[in-house]
Amino acid sequence: MRSVRGVGTVAAGVAAVVLLTGCGGGGGDAKAEGPASVTPAPTTEAWTPEPLPTTPEPVYLEGPEGEIDKLADEKGWTYAGIYTSASAFVKDICESLPVSAVDGASRPQWLAESGNLDGDGKAILQVGVPKLCPKWTDAVKQAVSGKYDRWYTGGTYVVSSKPAMGEDEETIPPGTYQSKGKMENCYWERTSESGEIIDNNFATSARSITVTIRSSDGQFTSEGCAVWKPVK
Repeated sequence: MRSVRGVGTVAAGVAAVVLLTGCGGGGGDAKAEGPASVTPAPTTEAWTPEPLPTTPEPVYLEGPEGEIDKLADEKGWTYAGIYTSASAFVKDICESLPVSAVDGASRPQWLAESGNLDGDGKAILQVGVPKLCPKWTDAVKQAVSGKYDRWYTGGTYVVSSKPAMGEDEETIPPGTYQSKGKMENCYWERTSESGEIIDNNFATSARSITVTIRSSDGQFTSEGCAVWKPVK
């Protein structure tokens, strides 16, 4: 009976060893696996849109220049790209009026025929000239109204009170005109519509010449004379 108990004891010990070492079929070299690693879920940060850039408020100079520029911006007036501001455009006109085409056109005539009143130029000059060079305010008013004296240089003009019909034709209204200055070899003539000479003269030297152009005349031509200005 003792031998039987011994066998049972050994068997129980073997079973205990098996339980302790595990039941892996890979033999005694099998290793116990640790807990499986878990990849953390990516964190999502809240997206905040970047603020849109803002346009800074314009800064205007104090004085009449700033007043002109501020009004031009408020009205949406535009000017030639060669100028940095509306007041710069006005200042250039103020400086140009005394000298530009002074020997060939009246001041309002130069303003009206030089293209400076095109687009918003008329509005800008009507506001700006009285502020920066009030001396030329009347010239601007006359140019805007279209009622101003026209001066005439050499060339052939069709006698008419109406504006020219084409770019290749220039007109001169009937009236009395005077040319002053040091003139040498000045020739002028009045002709009929058919080109026949009505009156003419050639002055080798003169200081002042006056000519009356009739409404019945066809053309008026002059060469080598000074500027013809209407006599009032």
